[in-house]
Amino acid sequence: MTECKKVILYIAMSLDGYIATKNDSIDFLSLVEQEGEDYGYNDFIKTIDTIILGRKTYQKISDMGASYPLDKNVYVITRTEKETFKNVIFYTGNIKTLIENLKRENIESKNKKNIFCDGGSEIVNELLKENLIDEFYISIIPIFLGDGISLFKNNRPPLNLKLIESKSFEKGLVQLHYIK
Repeated sequence: MTECKKVILYIAMSLDGYIATKNDSIDFLSLVEQEGEDYGYNDFIKTIDTIILGRKTYQKISDMGASYPLDKNVYVITRTEKETFKNVIFYTGNIKTLIENLKRENIESKNKKNIFCDGGSEIVNELLKENLIDEFYISIIPIFLGDGISLFKNNRPPLNLKLIESKSFEKGLVQLHYIK
């Protein structure tokens, strides 16, 4: 049997569970920036060929002047139809259907690379409601924000996870790796 792509959440949050402040700032992430340290991101990105994220997250990344690698398909989950731009596909359909189709394409092409969920919280929680996230890499930044955009929302089913690895880093970041 061919192994399916996995949907992997790779994200950072504050110690009190926020991925951004109330005004969408992610400046707190700079607390753990360290020259030569990428917290495993470059190795991780080699294992994926597809990125899914919400429109707000995509806009934030674009506003920062960052872009995604051109060798990855990027699906921006949005309610507004837009034309595909380079490798960026604006997807207005059902997210569960999208994931099922991506996994089916994986089986047919024998492609073993995974799907990276890059946020934001609305997309993460939709995927959790549908039980579609297979692995979690959650980096915890050593700060209490007190308020902001919470990574995990209420009204989702319980989900038991198994801790695979935990790593601590010099700047205080702790990275947790869980599987279902």
